[in-house]
Amino acid sequence: MTLTKTILFPEIEKTIRAFDFETITAERKIILQPLIDFIQKKATNQQEIRLNLICTHNSRRSHLSQVWAQTAAAHFNIKNVFCYSGGTEATALFPMVAQTLEQSGFKIKTITTGKNPVYAIKYAGNEHPVIGFSKTYDDAFNPQSEFAALLTCSQADTGCPFIAGAEMRIPIPFEDPKAFDNTPQQAEKYQERSLQIATEMCYIFSQIKS
Repeated sequence: MTLTKTILFPEIEKTIRAFDFETITAERKIILQPLIDFIQKKATNQQEIRLNLICTHNSRRSHLSQVWAQTAAAHFNIKNVFCYSGGTEATALFPMVAQTLEQSGFKIKTITTGKNPVYAIKYAGNEHPVIGFSKTYDDAFNPQSEFAALLTCSQADTGCPFIAGAEMRIPIPFEDPKAFDNTPQQAEKYQERSLQIATEMCYIFSQIKS
């Protein structure tokens, strides 16, 4: 039985096809390998693959990582992948993150407004949207067991030596685009970080044999 491949929105598809995995250093690939191994083992055993992307405030890198990981899984036709995100504290999804994803072709709808808005982030016409809002990593919205905890910032990595319910704890830190907030380089740096995360997530899922 052939599994139907998800048809991503054209702009996203075009963005992914332009990625060059050779831009990922050998050192960085070593850091990413434990995540590849975790996903591959689950895929081989036909088990659900749950990834919880964790950062300090669940406002920037963890959301970009969640969205691109879910999108990469769809692009490379890896099934039963469920991506979540959380923080060591809850704040709000930073608006520039939503704007950056829109620039790459995602379709975003604001479901609720307020101090912690909820967004529906779609990467394909027929797929369930990623629900983006800030929450702690152990929030009831997220899986409570049988998941990999992926630390997307060094502060969360240091601050969370133990994550209850996680089968594996894998640090994959990214630099924080927040350093460029309210500067002329803000949009450029958010896009740069988003595309780095996207490239790495696509590399990870490209290595999985279904």
